[in-house]
Amino acid sequence: MPNKKRKRNPPHATAATIHPRNKYANNPPDFSLLASLYPAFAHYVFQSRDGRPKIDWTDFGATRELTRVLLHHDHGLNWWIPDGQLCPTVPNRSNYIHWIEDLLASNVIFGSSATGDKVRGFDIGTGANCIYPLLGASLLGWSFVATDVTDVALECAHKNVSSNPHISALIEIRKVDNLGIACDDIRTGSNGIVLEENSQSNQILSDASEAANIMNSSVASPESNWEDRMFNGESKADLDQVVDGEAEPNLSTETISDSDLNTNYSGPQILLGIVKEGERFDFCMCNPPFFESMEEAGQNPKTSCGGTPEEMVCPGGERAFISRLIEDSVVLRESFRWYTSMVGKKSSLKFLISKLREVGVTVVKTTEFVQGQTCRWGLAWSFLPPARKLLTNHLAEKTNLSFMLEGVRRQASAFDVLQSVESFFCGFSASCKSNPSSFTVDVHMSAGQCEVILMNEANNFREAGDYQELQVPSVSSESSPSDLGFRVSVFQQIPGTLLVKGSVQQKQCSPLRTFSSIFLQLEDFLKERYHREKTRT
Repeated sequence: MPNKKRKRNPPHATAATIHPRNKYANNPPDFSLLASLYPAFAHYVFQSRDGRPKIDWTDFGATRELTRVLLHHDHGLNWWIPDGQLCPTVPNRSNYIHWIEDLLASNVIFGSSATGDKVRGFDIGTGANCIYPLLGASLLGWSFVATDVTDVALECAHKNVSSNPHISALIEIRKVDNLGIACDDIRTGSNGIVLEENSQSNQILSDASEAANIMNSSVASPESNWEDRMFNGESKADLDQVVDGEAEPNLSTETISDSDLNTNYSGPQILLGIVKEGERFDFCMCNPPFFESMEEAGQNPKTSCGGTPEEMVCPGGERAFISRLIEDSVVLRESFRWYTSMVGKKSSLKFLISKLREVGVTVVKTTEFVQGQTCRWGLAWSFLPPARKLLTNHLAEKTNLSFMLEGVRRQASAFDVLQSVESFFCGFSASCKSNPSSFTVDVHMSAGQCEVILMNEANNFREAGDYQELQVPSVSSESSPSDLGFRVSVFQQIPGTLLVKGSVQQKQCSPLRTFSSIFLQLEDFLKERYHREKTRT
């Protein structure tokens, strides 16, 4: 009997991925309450067969009114968009904001905020709704530069900002014309909106061709899996409907065909020429045009979220758009701490991650947003140096440690990693006994061998310039390590991902901090080794 591919679980059957800090994580919108408070919304609410209040998700007026009342009731924001403009779902957009908040709060990369204590973001293609700057400013006090191309989107975005004077000073609306020339922020004069041309240096634009050459010369390898499941919690039935109001890309295509590789972007500039000389940002974010045509964008008959061609479509779709964003980031590099984008197709995510590794980013992070019937991914990358792991007291006291080895090429098996573990410790003359049948290596290190490997770690940190932050056992004091025995096990999780575990076998011999320090060195060694092998292929 031929093997059958395991069917992808429907989104509602998976662990919910609404962010725990999302306002709607434990308190989904109460349609009955909202209808009693907002008569305009009550017009769209009706009772379902099971007696629950519902709205017609194919009615643009209903979805727009829901967004309006949620922003007003839960966020204190005044908001409106005209017919035909993209209507965002508030819980879904809040997830993206909180994910970026997690990235900024993490110690994945070195460095503090680009603008001191205040976080500054850049919203690419803010649209008439201007949803990300409004949420980021109201929830977290972030400041934003928000860009767009069409006059209608810019005018509506400006009105949405000026209608909220308590946060309007935090948001600058910046016009981009089709030639990629940026204008200064939009100001309101006696005759309406005034756009001031901004004189830009052309040097950064001249570097774009070099970035494009780097991208075009890279060979895409779809065998990547760095998914970072950062969300937890449990979805509610009502919330599944609330976040289910956007056109759904075809997620059934999980492989990359030749026809999918059209990444030639021909639209307006995205970052280059828009970011001014000397500007620094903590992050950029983007809800890119997912589709190649309006016909493709309209394939979900169960929802009506609106959307203009400029918001929904570009030649080459999301791959072309985000590929250009990657090209721009190669030039701008550390002007942003984090570059991020939403992605609509998992096959696009794999393709884009391979592009990022080819251009030499230092960190790649992904997450998955699954709510209702809508599935999206978040993609983030940085050119800042990754922060080295510090050995905390909690970690130092553990007798069992583990880490995930992700992004490994499919040809590399658990046995290959096991051999690499053995070679690492044999390089320090440790005694190793491997058991290929159980995928384990028993390691015994003398006190002198422990001192050598710990000294090697200290020297590596001194060369990196961050040795003052290193916490390792002293190799010259009374607390010098004694003999150490432990077992390393390797487990295949899914293709491209392995779990490496270490457990102390002789707890009475050596300080546990010694084991923790050595195991962290093994983690760095394996990740560097298999990352290098991957980039050579």
